[in-house]
Amino acid sequence: MSLEPTTESQQEALPAAEQVTESNILPTLGKRVREIRDRRGMTRKLVAREAGVSERHLAHLEGGDGNVSIVLLHNIARALNVSLIELLAPETEDTVEKRLIRRFLERLPQHRLEEVVFRLMRDFGHEEAVRRKRIALIGLRGAGKSTLGKRLAQEETMPFIELDREIEKETGIPGREIFSLYGQSGYRRIEKRTLERVLRDNPRAVISVGGGVVSQPESFEMLLSQCMTVWVKAQPEEHMARVMAQGDLRPMAGNDEAMEDLKRILEARLPLYAKADTVLDTSGETVDQSFIKLRQLVLG
Repeated sequence: MSLEPTTESQQEALPAAEQVTESNILPTLGKRVREIRDRRGMTRKLVAREAGVSERHLAHLEGGDGNVSIVLLHNIARALNVSLIELLAPETEDTVEKRLIRRFLERLPQHRLEEVVFRLMRDFGHEEAVRRKRIALIGLRGAGKSTLGKRLAQEETMPFIELDREIEKETGIPGREIFSLYGQSGYRRIEKRTLERVLRDNPRAVISVGGGVVSQPESFEMLLSQCMTVWVKAQPEEHMARVMAQGDLRPMAGNDEAMEDLKRILEARLPLYAKADTVLDTSGETVDQSFIKLRQLVLG
């Protein structure tokens, strides 16, 4: 399969300097391959060997001669350790700052990339002033999200929204029944749809979010990028005691290992909860003490 020129409609969508024509597509592509190869510090012989093509064939490509198949481009992109899209993308101004960022990302181990993406989305993906107008409280039941969230919303004259309640309104079904009917994956899909609506309709709000939202990457990314997030936490024993004090005895009903289960959940989610903008530990605190700390964290 050979590369075809872009259509007329596609051409109109490109800036004049980046429009691809039959006369410049191969020279542009050759220049792009040569620049990436030079940036990687790879010889033509090495790239040719890694791509499984002859050095002469690669020289023709870099010189803008001949015809090029998608398979060949795929192999060359793989040899240069770039995506096919990056190979074909028009070159933009390559500043010192961009080069430094690119080198930094290239050296990062895979397990650190997700953390960087979250931080970039949170700090630069949405206007910071706009993001801080929505306060999202995350964490397990019993930490004090609802009590503190209602009080903060009232004091700041903002809507207080409990996402679990919004999900029940959206479906007309109690939360426990949603899990029974649709399973966890179905619940998370409904949760994501409801969260999208809540964020779209409420430029200012205090939002209490269920503790499991962090297990749905897209929903959690929305919160991190569009809200100031606060992880409201407590010791496992306090989580359990507060839930039971509210009259919900289910955590302990017929389950001697409930506390160990809770500790395992907290431990597993710790790296995710830690991505929040800030942390409020309510352990051993009165409501008034925790509220004063919350105000200082989110309002300065």
